[in-house]
Amino acid sequence: MSNSLKINSIGLLGFGAFGRIIHHHIKDFCPVQVHDPHVEGSCDIKTVARCDLIILAVPVQQMAHTILQIKPFLRPGQIVLDVGSVKIKPVEVMTQHLPEFVEIIATHPLFGPQSAKDGVAGHKMVLCPVRGESWKALTVFLKRKLTLNVIVQSADQHDRDMALVQGMTHMVAQILHRLEPFPTELTTPSFDLMCQALEMVRDDSANVFQAIERDNPHAKTVRLQFFEMTKAVLAEIDQPDQTRSLAG
Repeated sequence: MSNSLKINSIGLLGFGAFGRIIHHHIKDFCPVQVHDPHVEGSCDIKTVARCDLIILAVPVQQMAHTILQIKPFLRPGQIVLDVGSVKIKPVEVMTQHLPEFVEIIATHPLFGPQSAKDGVAGHKMVLCPVRGESWKALTVFLKRKLTLNVIVQSADQHDRDMALVQGMTHMVAQILHRLEPFPTELTTPSFDLMCQALEMVRDDSANVFQAIERDNPHAKTVRLQFFEMTKAVLAEIDQPDQTRSLAG
C-alpha cells in the first residue's frame, strides 16, 4: 500500500463474491488478513480488527453487528471503510458505532464480479469522506495503482443517483428474469444488449438487492415515479386510435 497512507496491514471482514474481488486486487500491495465465519481457515476477528485499514465487505444489514464485534480491539489512527451499494445508512451506522479516534471512509465500487471479470482498470469508484483526511491519499492510490476512476461525492447525492441507476436496473432485472426463457434466435441488437445487462446482476445476492431497494431512502420515490409513468404509457396504449384512416 502507498506509504503516504501509512498502511502496513489490511483487514478484510467478509469474503463473499465482492470480498474476493477486493482481496485479489489489493493483496500484492499489502498483507491482507481475512475474517469470515463461513470461510474455513480465515483469521480470527481480533487479528483483522487490529489492522491499519479495515474493510467492511459485509451486507449493510450486518454492518452494525460487525462493528460492535471489532470495536473493543480498535486503536487510534486506524481507517475503517465500507464497500456497500448504499451510503447514507452505512455512514450513519459507522458514525454511530465507531470510536472518534478511527477515521471513516464510505466507498462504493461501481462494478461487480461480472463487470470486473477482466479487471478493475477504468471502472468507477465512489468515495464519501466521513471522518479524517486519509481519503485524499486513498484517492491517489486508487487512481495510480488500480487505475480506477474515483468520484468523490456526498452520501446523500450518491444514494439519489443510485436510486435510479441501480434501483431501476435491479428491479427491472428481477421482473424480466421472471419472463424467462427468452427467445434465442429471433432477437435484436437492443434485446441482446438488455440481456447482457441482466447477466451482470444475475448473480448478485439477495442482500445486495435488499440493500439497493430498501436501505436507500431515495429508492422508493424513484420506484413510485417509474410505476406512475408505466401507468401513463399503458393508458396511451389503450387509447382509441385517433389517426384518420387513409380512406378518410
